[in-house]
Amino acid sequence: MWFLFALLTTLAWGTADLFYKRGADSKDKYSTIKIGIMVGLVMGLHGILYMLIKGIKFDPFDMIKYLPVSFFYILSMLIGYFGLRYLELSISSPVQNSSGALTAIVLIILFPKELGVLNTVGIVLITAGVIGLAVLEKRLQTEAIKTDKAKVNPKYQIGVLAITFPILYAVLDAIGTAADGIYLDKLSLISEDAALLAYEFTWLLYAVIALIYLNVVKKKKFNILKEPIRTSAAVFETAGQFFYVYAMSTNAVVTAPMIASYSIVSVILSRIFLREKLSKLHYVLIIMVMVGIAVLGAVEEL
Repeated sequence: MWFLFALLTTLAWGTADLFYKRGADSKDKYSTIKIGIMVGLVMGLHGILYMLIKGIKFDPFDMIKYLPVSFFYILSMLIGYFGLRYLELSISSPVQNSSGALTAIVLIILFPKELGVLNTVGIVLITAGVIGLAVLEKRLQTEAIKTDKAKVNPKYQIGVLAITFPILYAVLDAIGTAADGIYLDKLSLISEDAALLAYEFTWLLYAVIALIYLNVVKKKKFNILKEPIRTSAAVFETAGQFFYVYAMSTNAVVTAPMIASYSIVSVILSRIFLREKLSKLHYVLIIMVMVGIAVLGAVEEL
C-alpha cells in the first residue's frame, strides 16, 4: 500500500503548490505568515477530527518527541512560501523537491539496504528528472533575463537570493524527511497516528501564535473565513500529509524520491493555470519521472 499512499501524496502536494503560488503575494510582507496560519488551522482541525473519529488518545509529549521532525518540516515550508513570492513555481518546485534525492542518499548511508535493480532504476530516473527540471528552468530563466525582448515579472527577480529559498527548503526538508524515515521506519520511535497528530498539532500551535501576532501585535486584521485560495492550499497539504506518514512508515528510502516528484504535478498545473509553455525537453524529463514512478509501482506489485 505504500505506493498508493505515496502517489496520493504526490498528487495532493503538487496541487497544493499551485494554490501556494497564488496565495503568495509579493506586495504583502505578511503573506508567508498568512499561508502558515491557514495550513496550521486546517491541519489542527483535521488532527482533532481524526483523533475523535478513530478514538485515539493523544499524548502531548509526542509533540516534544516528534519536534525535531516537525521543526525542520515547518521551517522548510515557511521558507518555501516566502520564496514563492519571488520565484516562478515551475522553477521553485523542482528545486525544492530535489530533497528526495538527498533523503534517499542519507538513509542509504545510515541504514545500508539492498534495494534491487528496479528500485535503483526508479530512484535514479525520478531523481535525474527532478534535478534536470530544476537545471532547465533556471537556464531558461537566465536566458529570458538576458533577452532584451523578454519582460520578466520583477517580483521574480531579486538576484541570486531568489534561488536560495528553494535550495534552503530542499536541505531542511531532506533533514526532516531523513529524520522521519528514522522515526517511523528504521527505529519505529513513534507510531504513524502519533506522528501525524504531533505534526498537525505543532502546526496548529504555530497558527495560533502567528494569528495572535498578526492581529494583536501588528494590528493587521486577518479574516480566516475569507481565504479560499490559502485554505485550498492547506486542505491539499493536509491530505498529502495524511498519506505521507503511512507511506514513509513502510518504505522510506524509496518513498522519499518518489514523493519528490510531486514537482511534476506542480509544473504541469503551473503551465495550465499560469499560462506557461512546456518545451520538448520538459516533456522528456516529465516522462522520465513518470517512468520512474511506474517502475517503483511495478516493484511493489511483484
